[in-house]
Amino acid sequence: MHVSRHPALPWLAAAVLAVAAGCSKSRPGGAKPTRVALGATLPLTGSEARIGGFFKEGYQLAVDEANRRGGLQVGGARIPVALTLLDDTSTQATAVSLADRLINSDRVDFLLGTYASHLVQAQSAVAEQNRVPYVNGGGGATDIYRRGYKYLFAVIAPVELLGETLMEWIDGEQKAGKLPRPARIALLWENTAHGQDFRKGISEHVKGSGGAYAIALDESFELDGKDFSALLGAVKAAKADLFLVDAHLPDYITMHRQYLGAGLCHLVVSYGARGSEKGAVDALGREQVTYILSAVWWNAQLAQKNPQAKAFVDAFQARYHRTPEWFQALAYESARVLFTAIEQAGTLDREAVRAKLAALDMPSLLPGGHLRFPADKGQQVQNSFVVQQNLPDGSSPIIFPADAATAVGVAPNPRCKR
Repeated sequence: MHVSRHPALPWLAAAVLAVAAGCSKSRPGGAKPTRVALGATLPLTGSEARIGGFFKEGYQLAVDEANRRGGLQVGGARIPVALTLLDDTSTQATAVSLADRLINSDRVDFLLGTYASHLVQAQSAVAEQNRVPYVNGGGGATDIYRRGYKYLFAVIAPVELLGETLMEWIDGEQKAGKLPRPARIALLWENTAHGQDFRKGISEHVKGSGGAYAIALDESFELDGKDFSALLGAVKAAKADLFLVDAHLPDYITMHRQYLGAGLCHLVVSYGARGSEKGAVDALGREQVTYILSAVWWNAQLAQKNPQAKAFVDAFQARYHRTPEWFQALAYESARVLFTAIEQAGTLDREAVRAKLAALDMPSLLPGGHLRFPADKGQQVQNSFVVQQNLPDGSSPIIFPADAATAVGVAPNPRCKR
């Protein structure tokens, strides 16, 4: 790894990863390309550094796999892939500036996305302005894809579908007589675009349920909270059956510790995409997180039924000696999707590759096993989430949808005595 520092611009401090030797150069008209030059920024330092590192692993694996095959098949020849990866420090202005540098100074052919919705939203505007295809797996907020952009593609499904997928599993349990009808919901959500999308997914499902549900409490909270006692007091007063929350990991741990301390228990408990993380189990204890539901974009258990997921899991474990999470999977798939479009186009012409991305319909490691970018959704995939449930034996199997399930879910929550 080569690390560069810009003495005049400290915010440009960038970790540059040369996955294939050499740097991208502009090609004279008619000259055959000698490499596929990709650029990306990730939050390798700053508040999102841990996840940025996970995305880096996914990108590295995809590029290395392509180069072991001799590169991408472009115009009758195999061409190696070179990735220039810069550290955007989890800062929006830096992500924007570095995207401009990659396009106009480093002369990359295409961009892979950064992580976190606010960074992707700002950075993708630079790609759009320069007409550079930008494929990302790290920005799920639907507002990003409502701007009519033509060069922006997302392998990460909208957070609205997270709430919708949870509600679909709950529907099945309610129809089986395991949950009351109507069921009262205490709905809490972080005051971010992520939380607002989660709220919309739950709320829209309730509106269309024909009276199967009622929202008894609908409240937001700020990130990195230390005391949720007042909010949890309102939850207790609401006398809800279901406790559905959208939270980042630190808030999930803090809130659930206080939830338990308040003696609360609901027939269904979910913290959105959070639930099965080792950090939460270590902080709270296995018994305290049992029967919590979580809905995520991808899980390694999909490898049991999905050949693309199995190939990825096997390759990741061989390289990194641990099981991948959804972060690495979506980064890897972002690169694989771009590589597929380049090979289908048979050229590095950006317009030709953009057209192939827009028309893409391919087998995928994502839930459902297939991937496409619907134009009416802003070229953001609409694949289902997978619902997991923490069980007493410490496992967190997939319980929904049925075609991905590895176990049967449990409802109502056996921890509750009513």
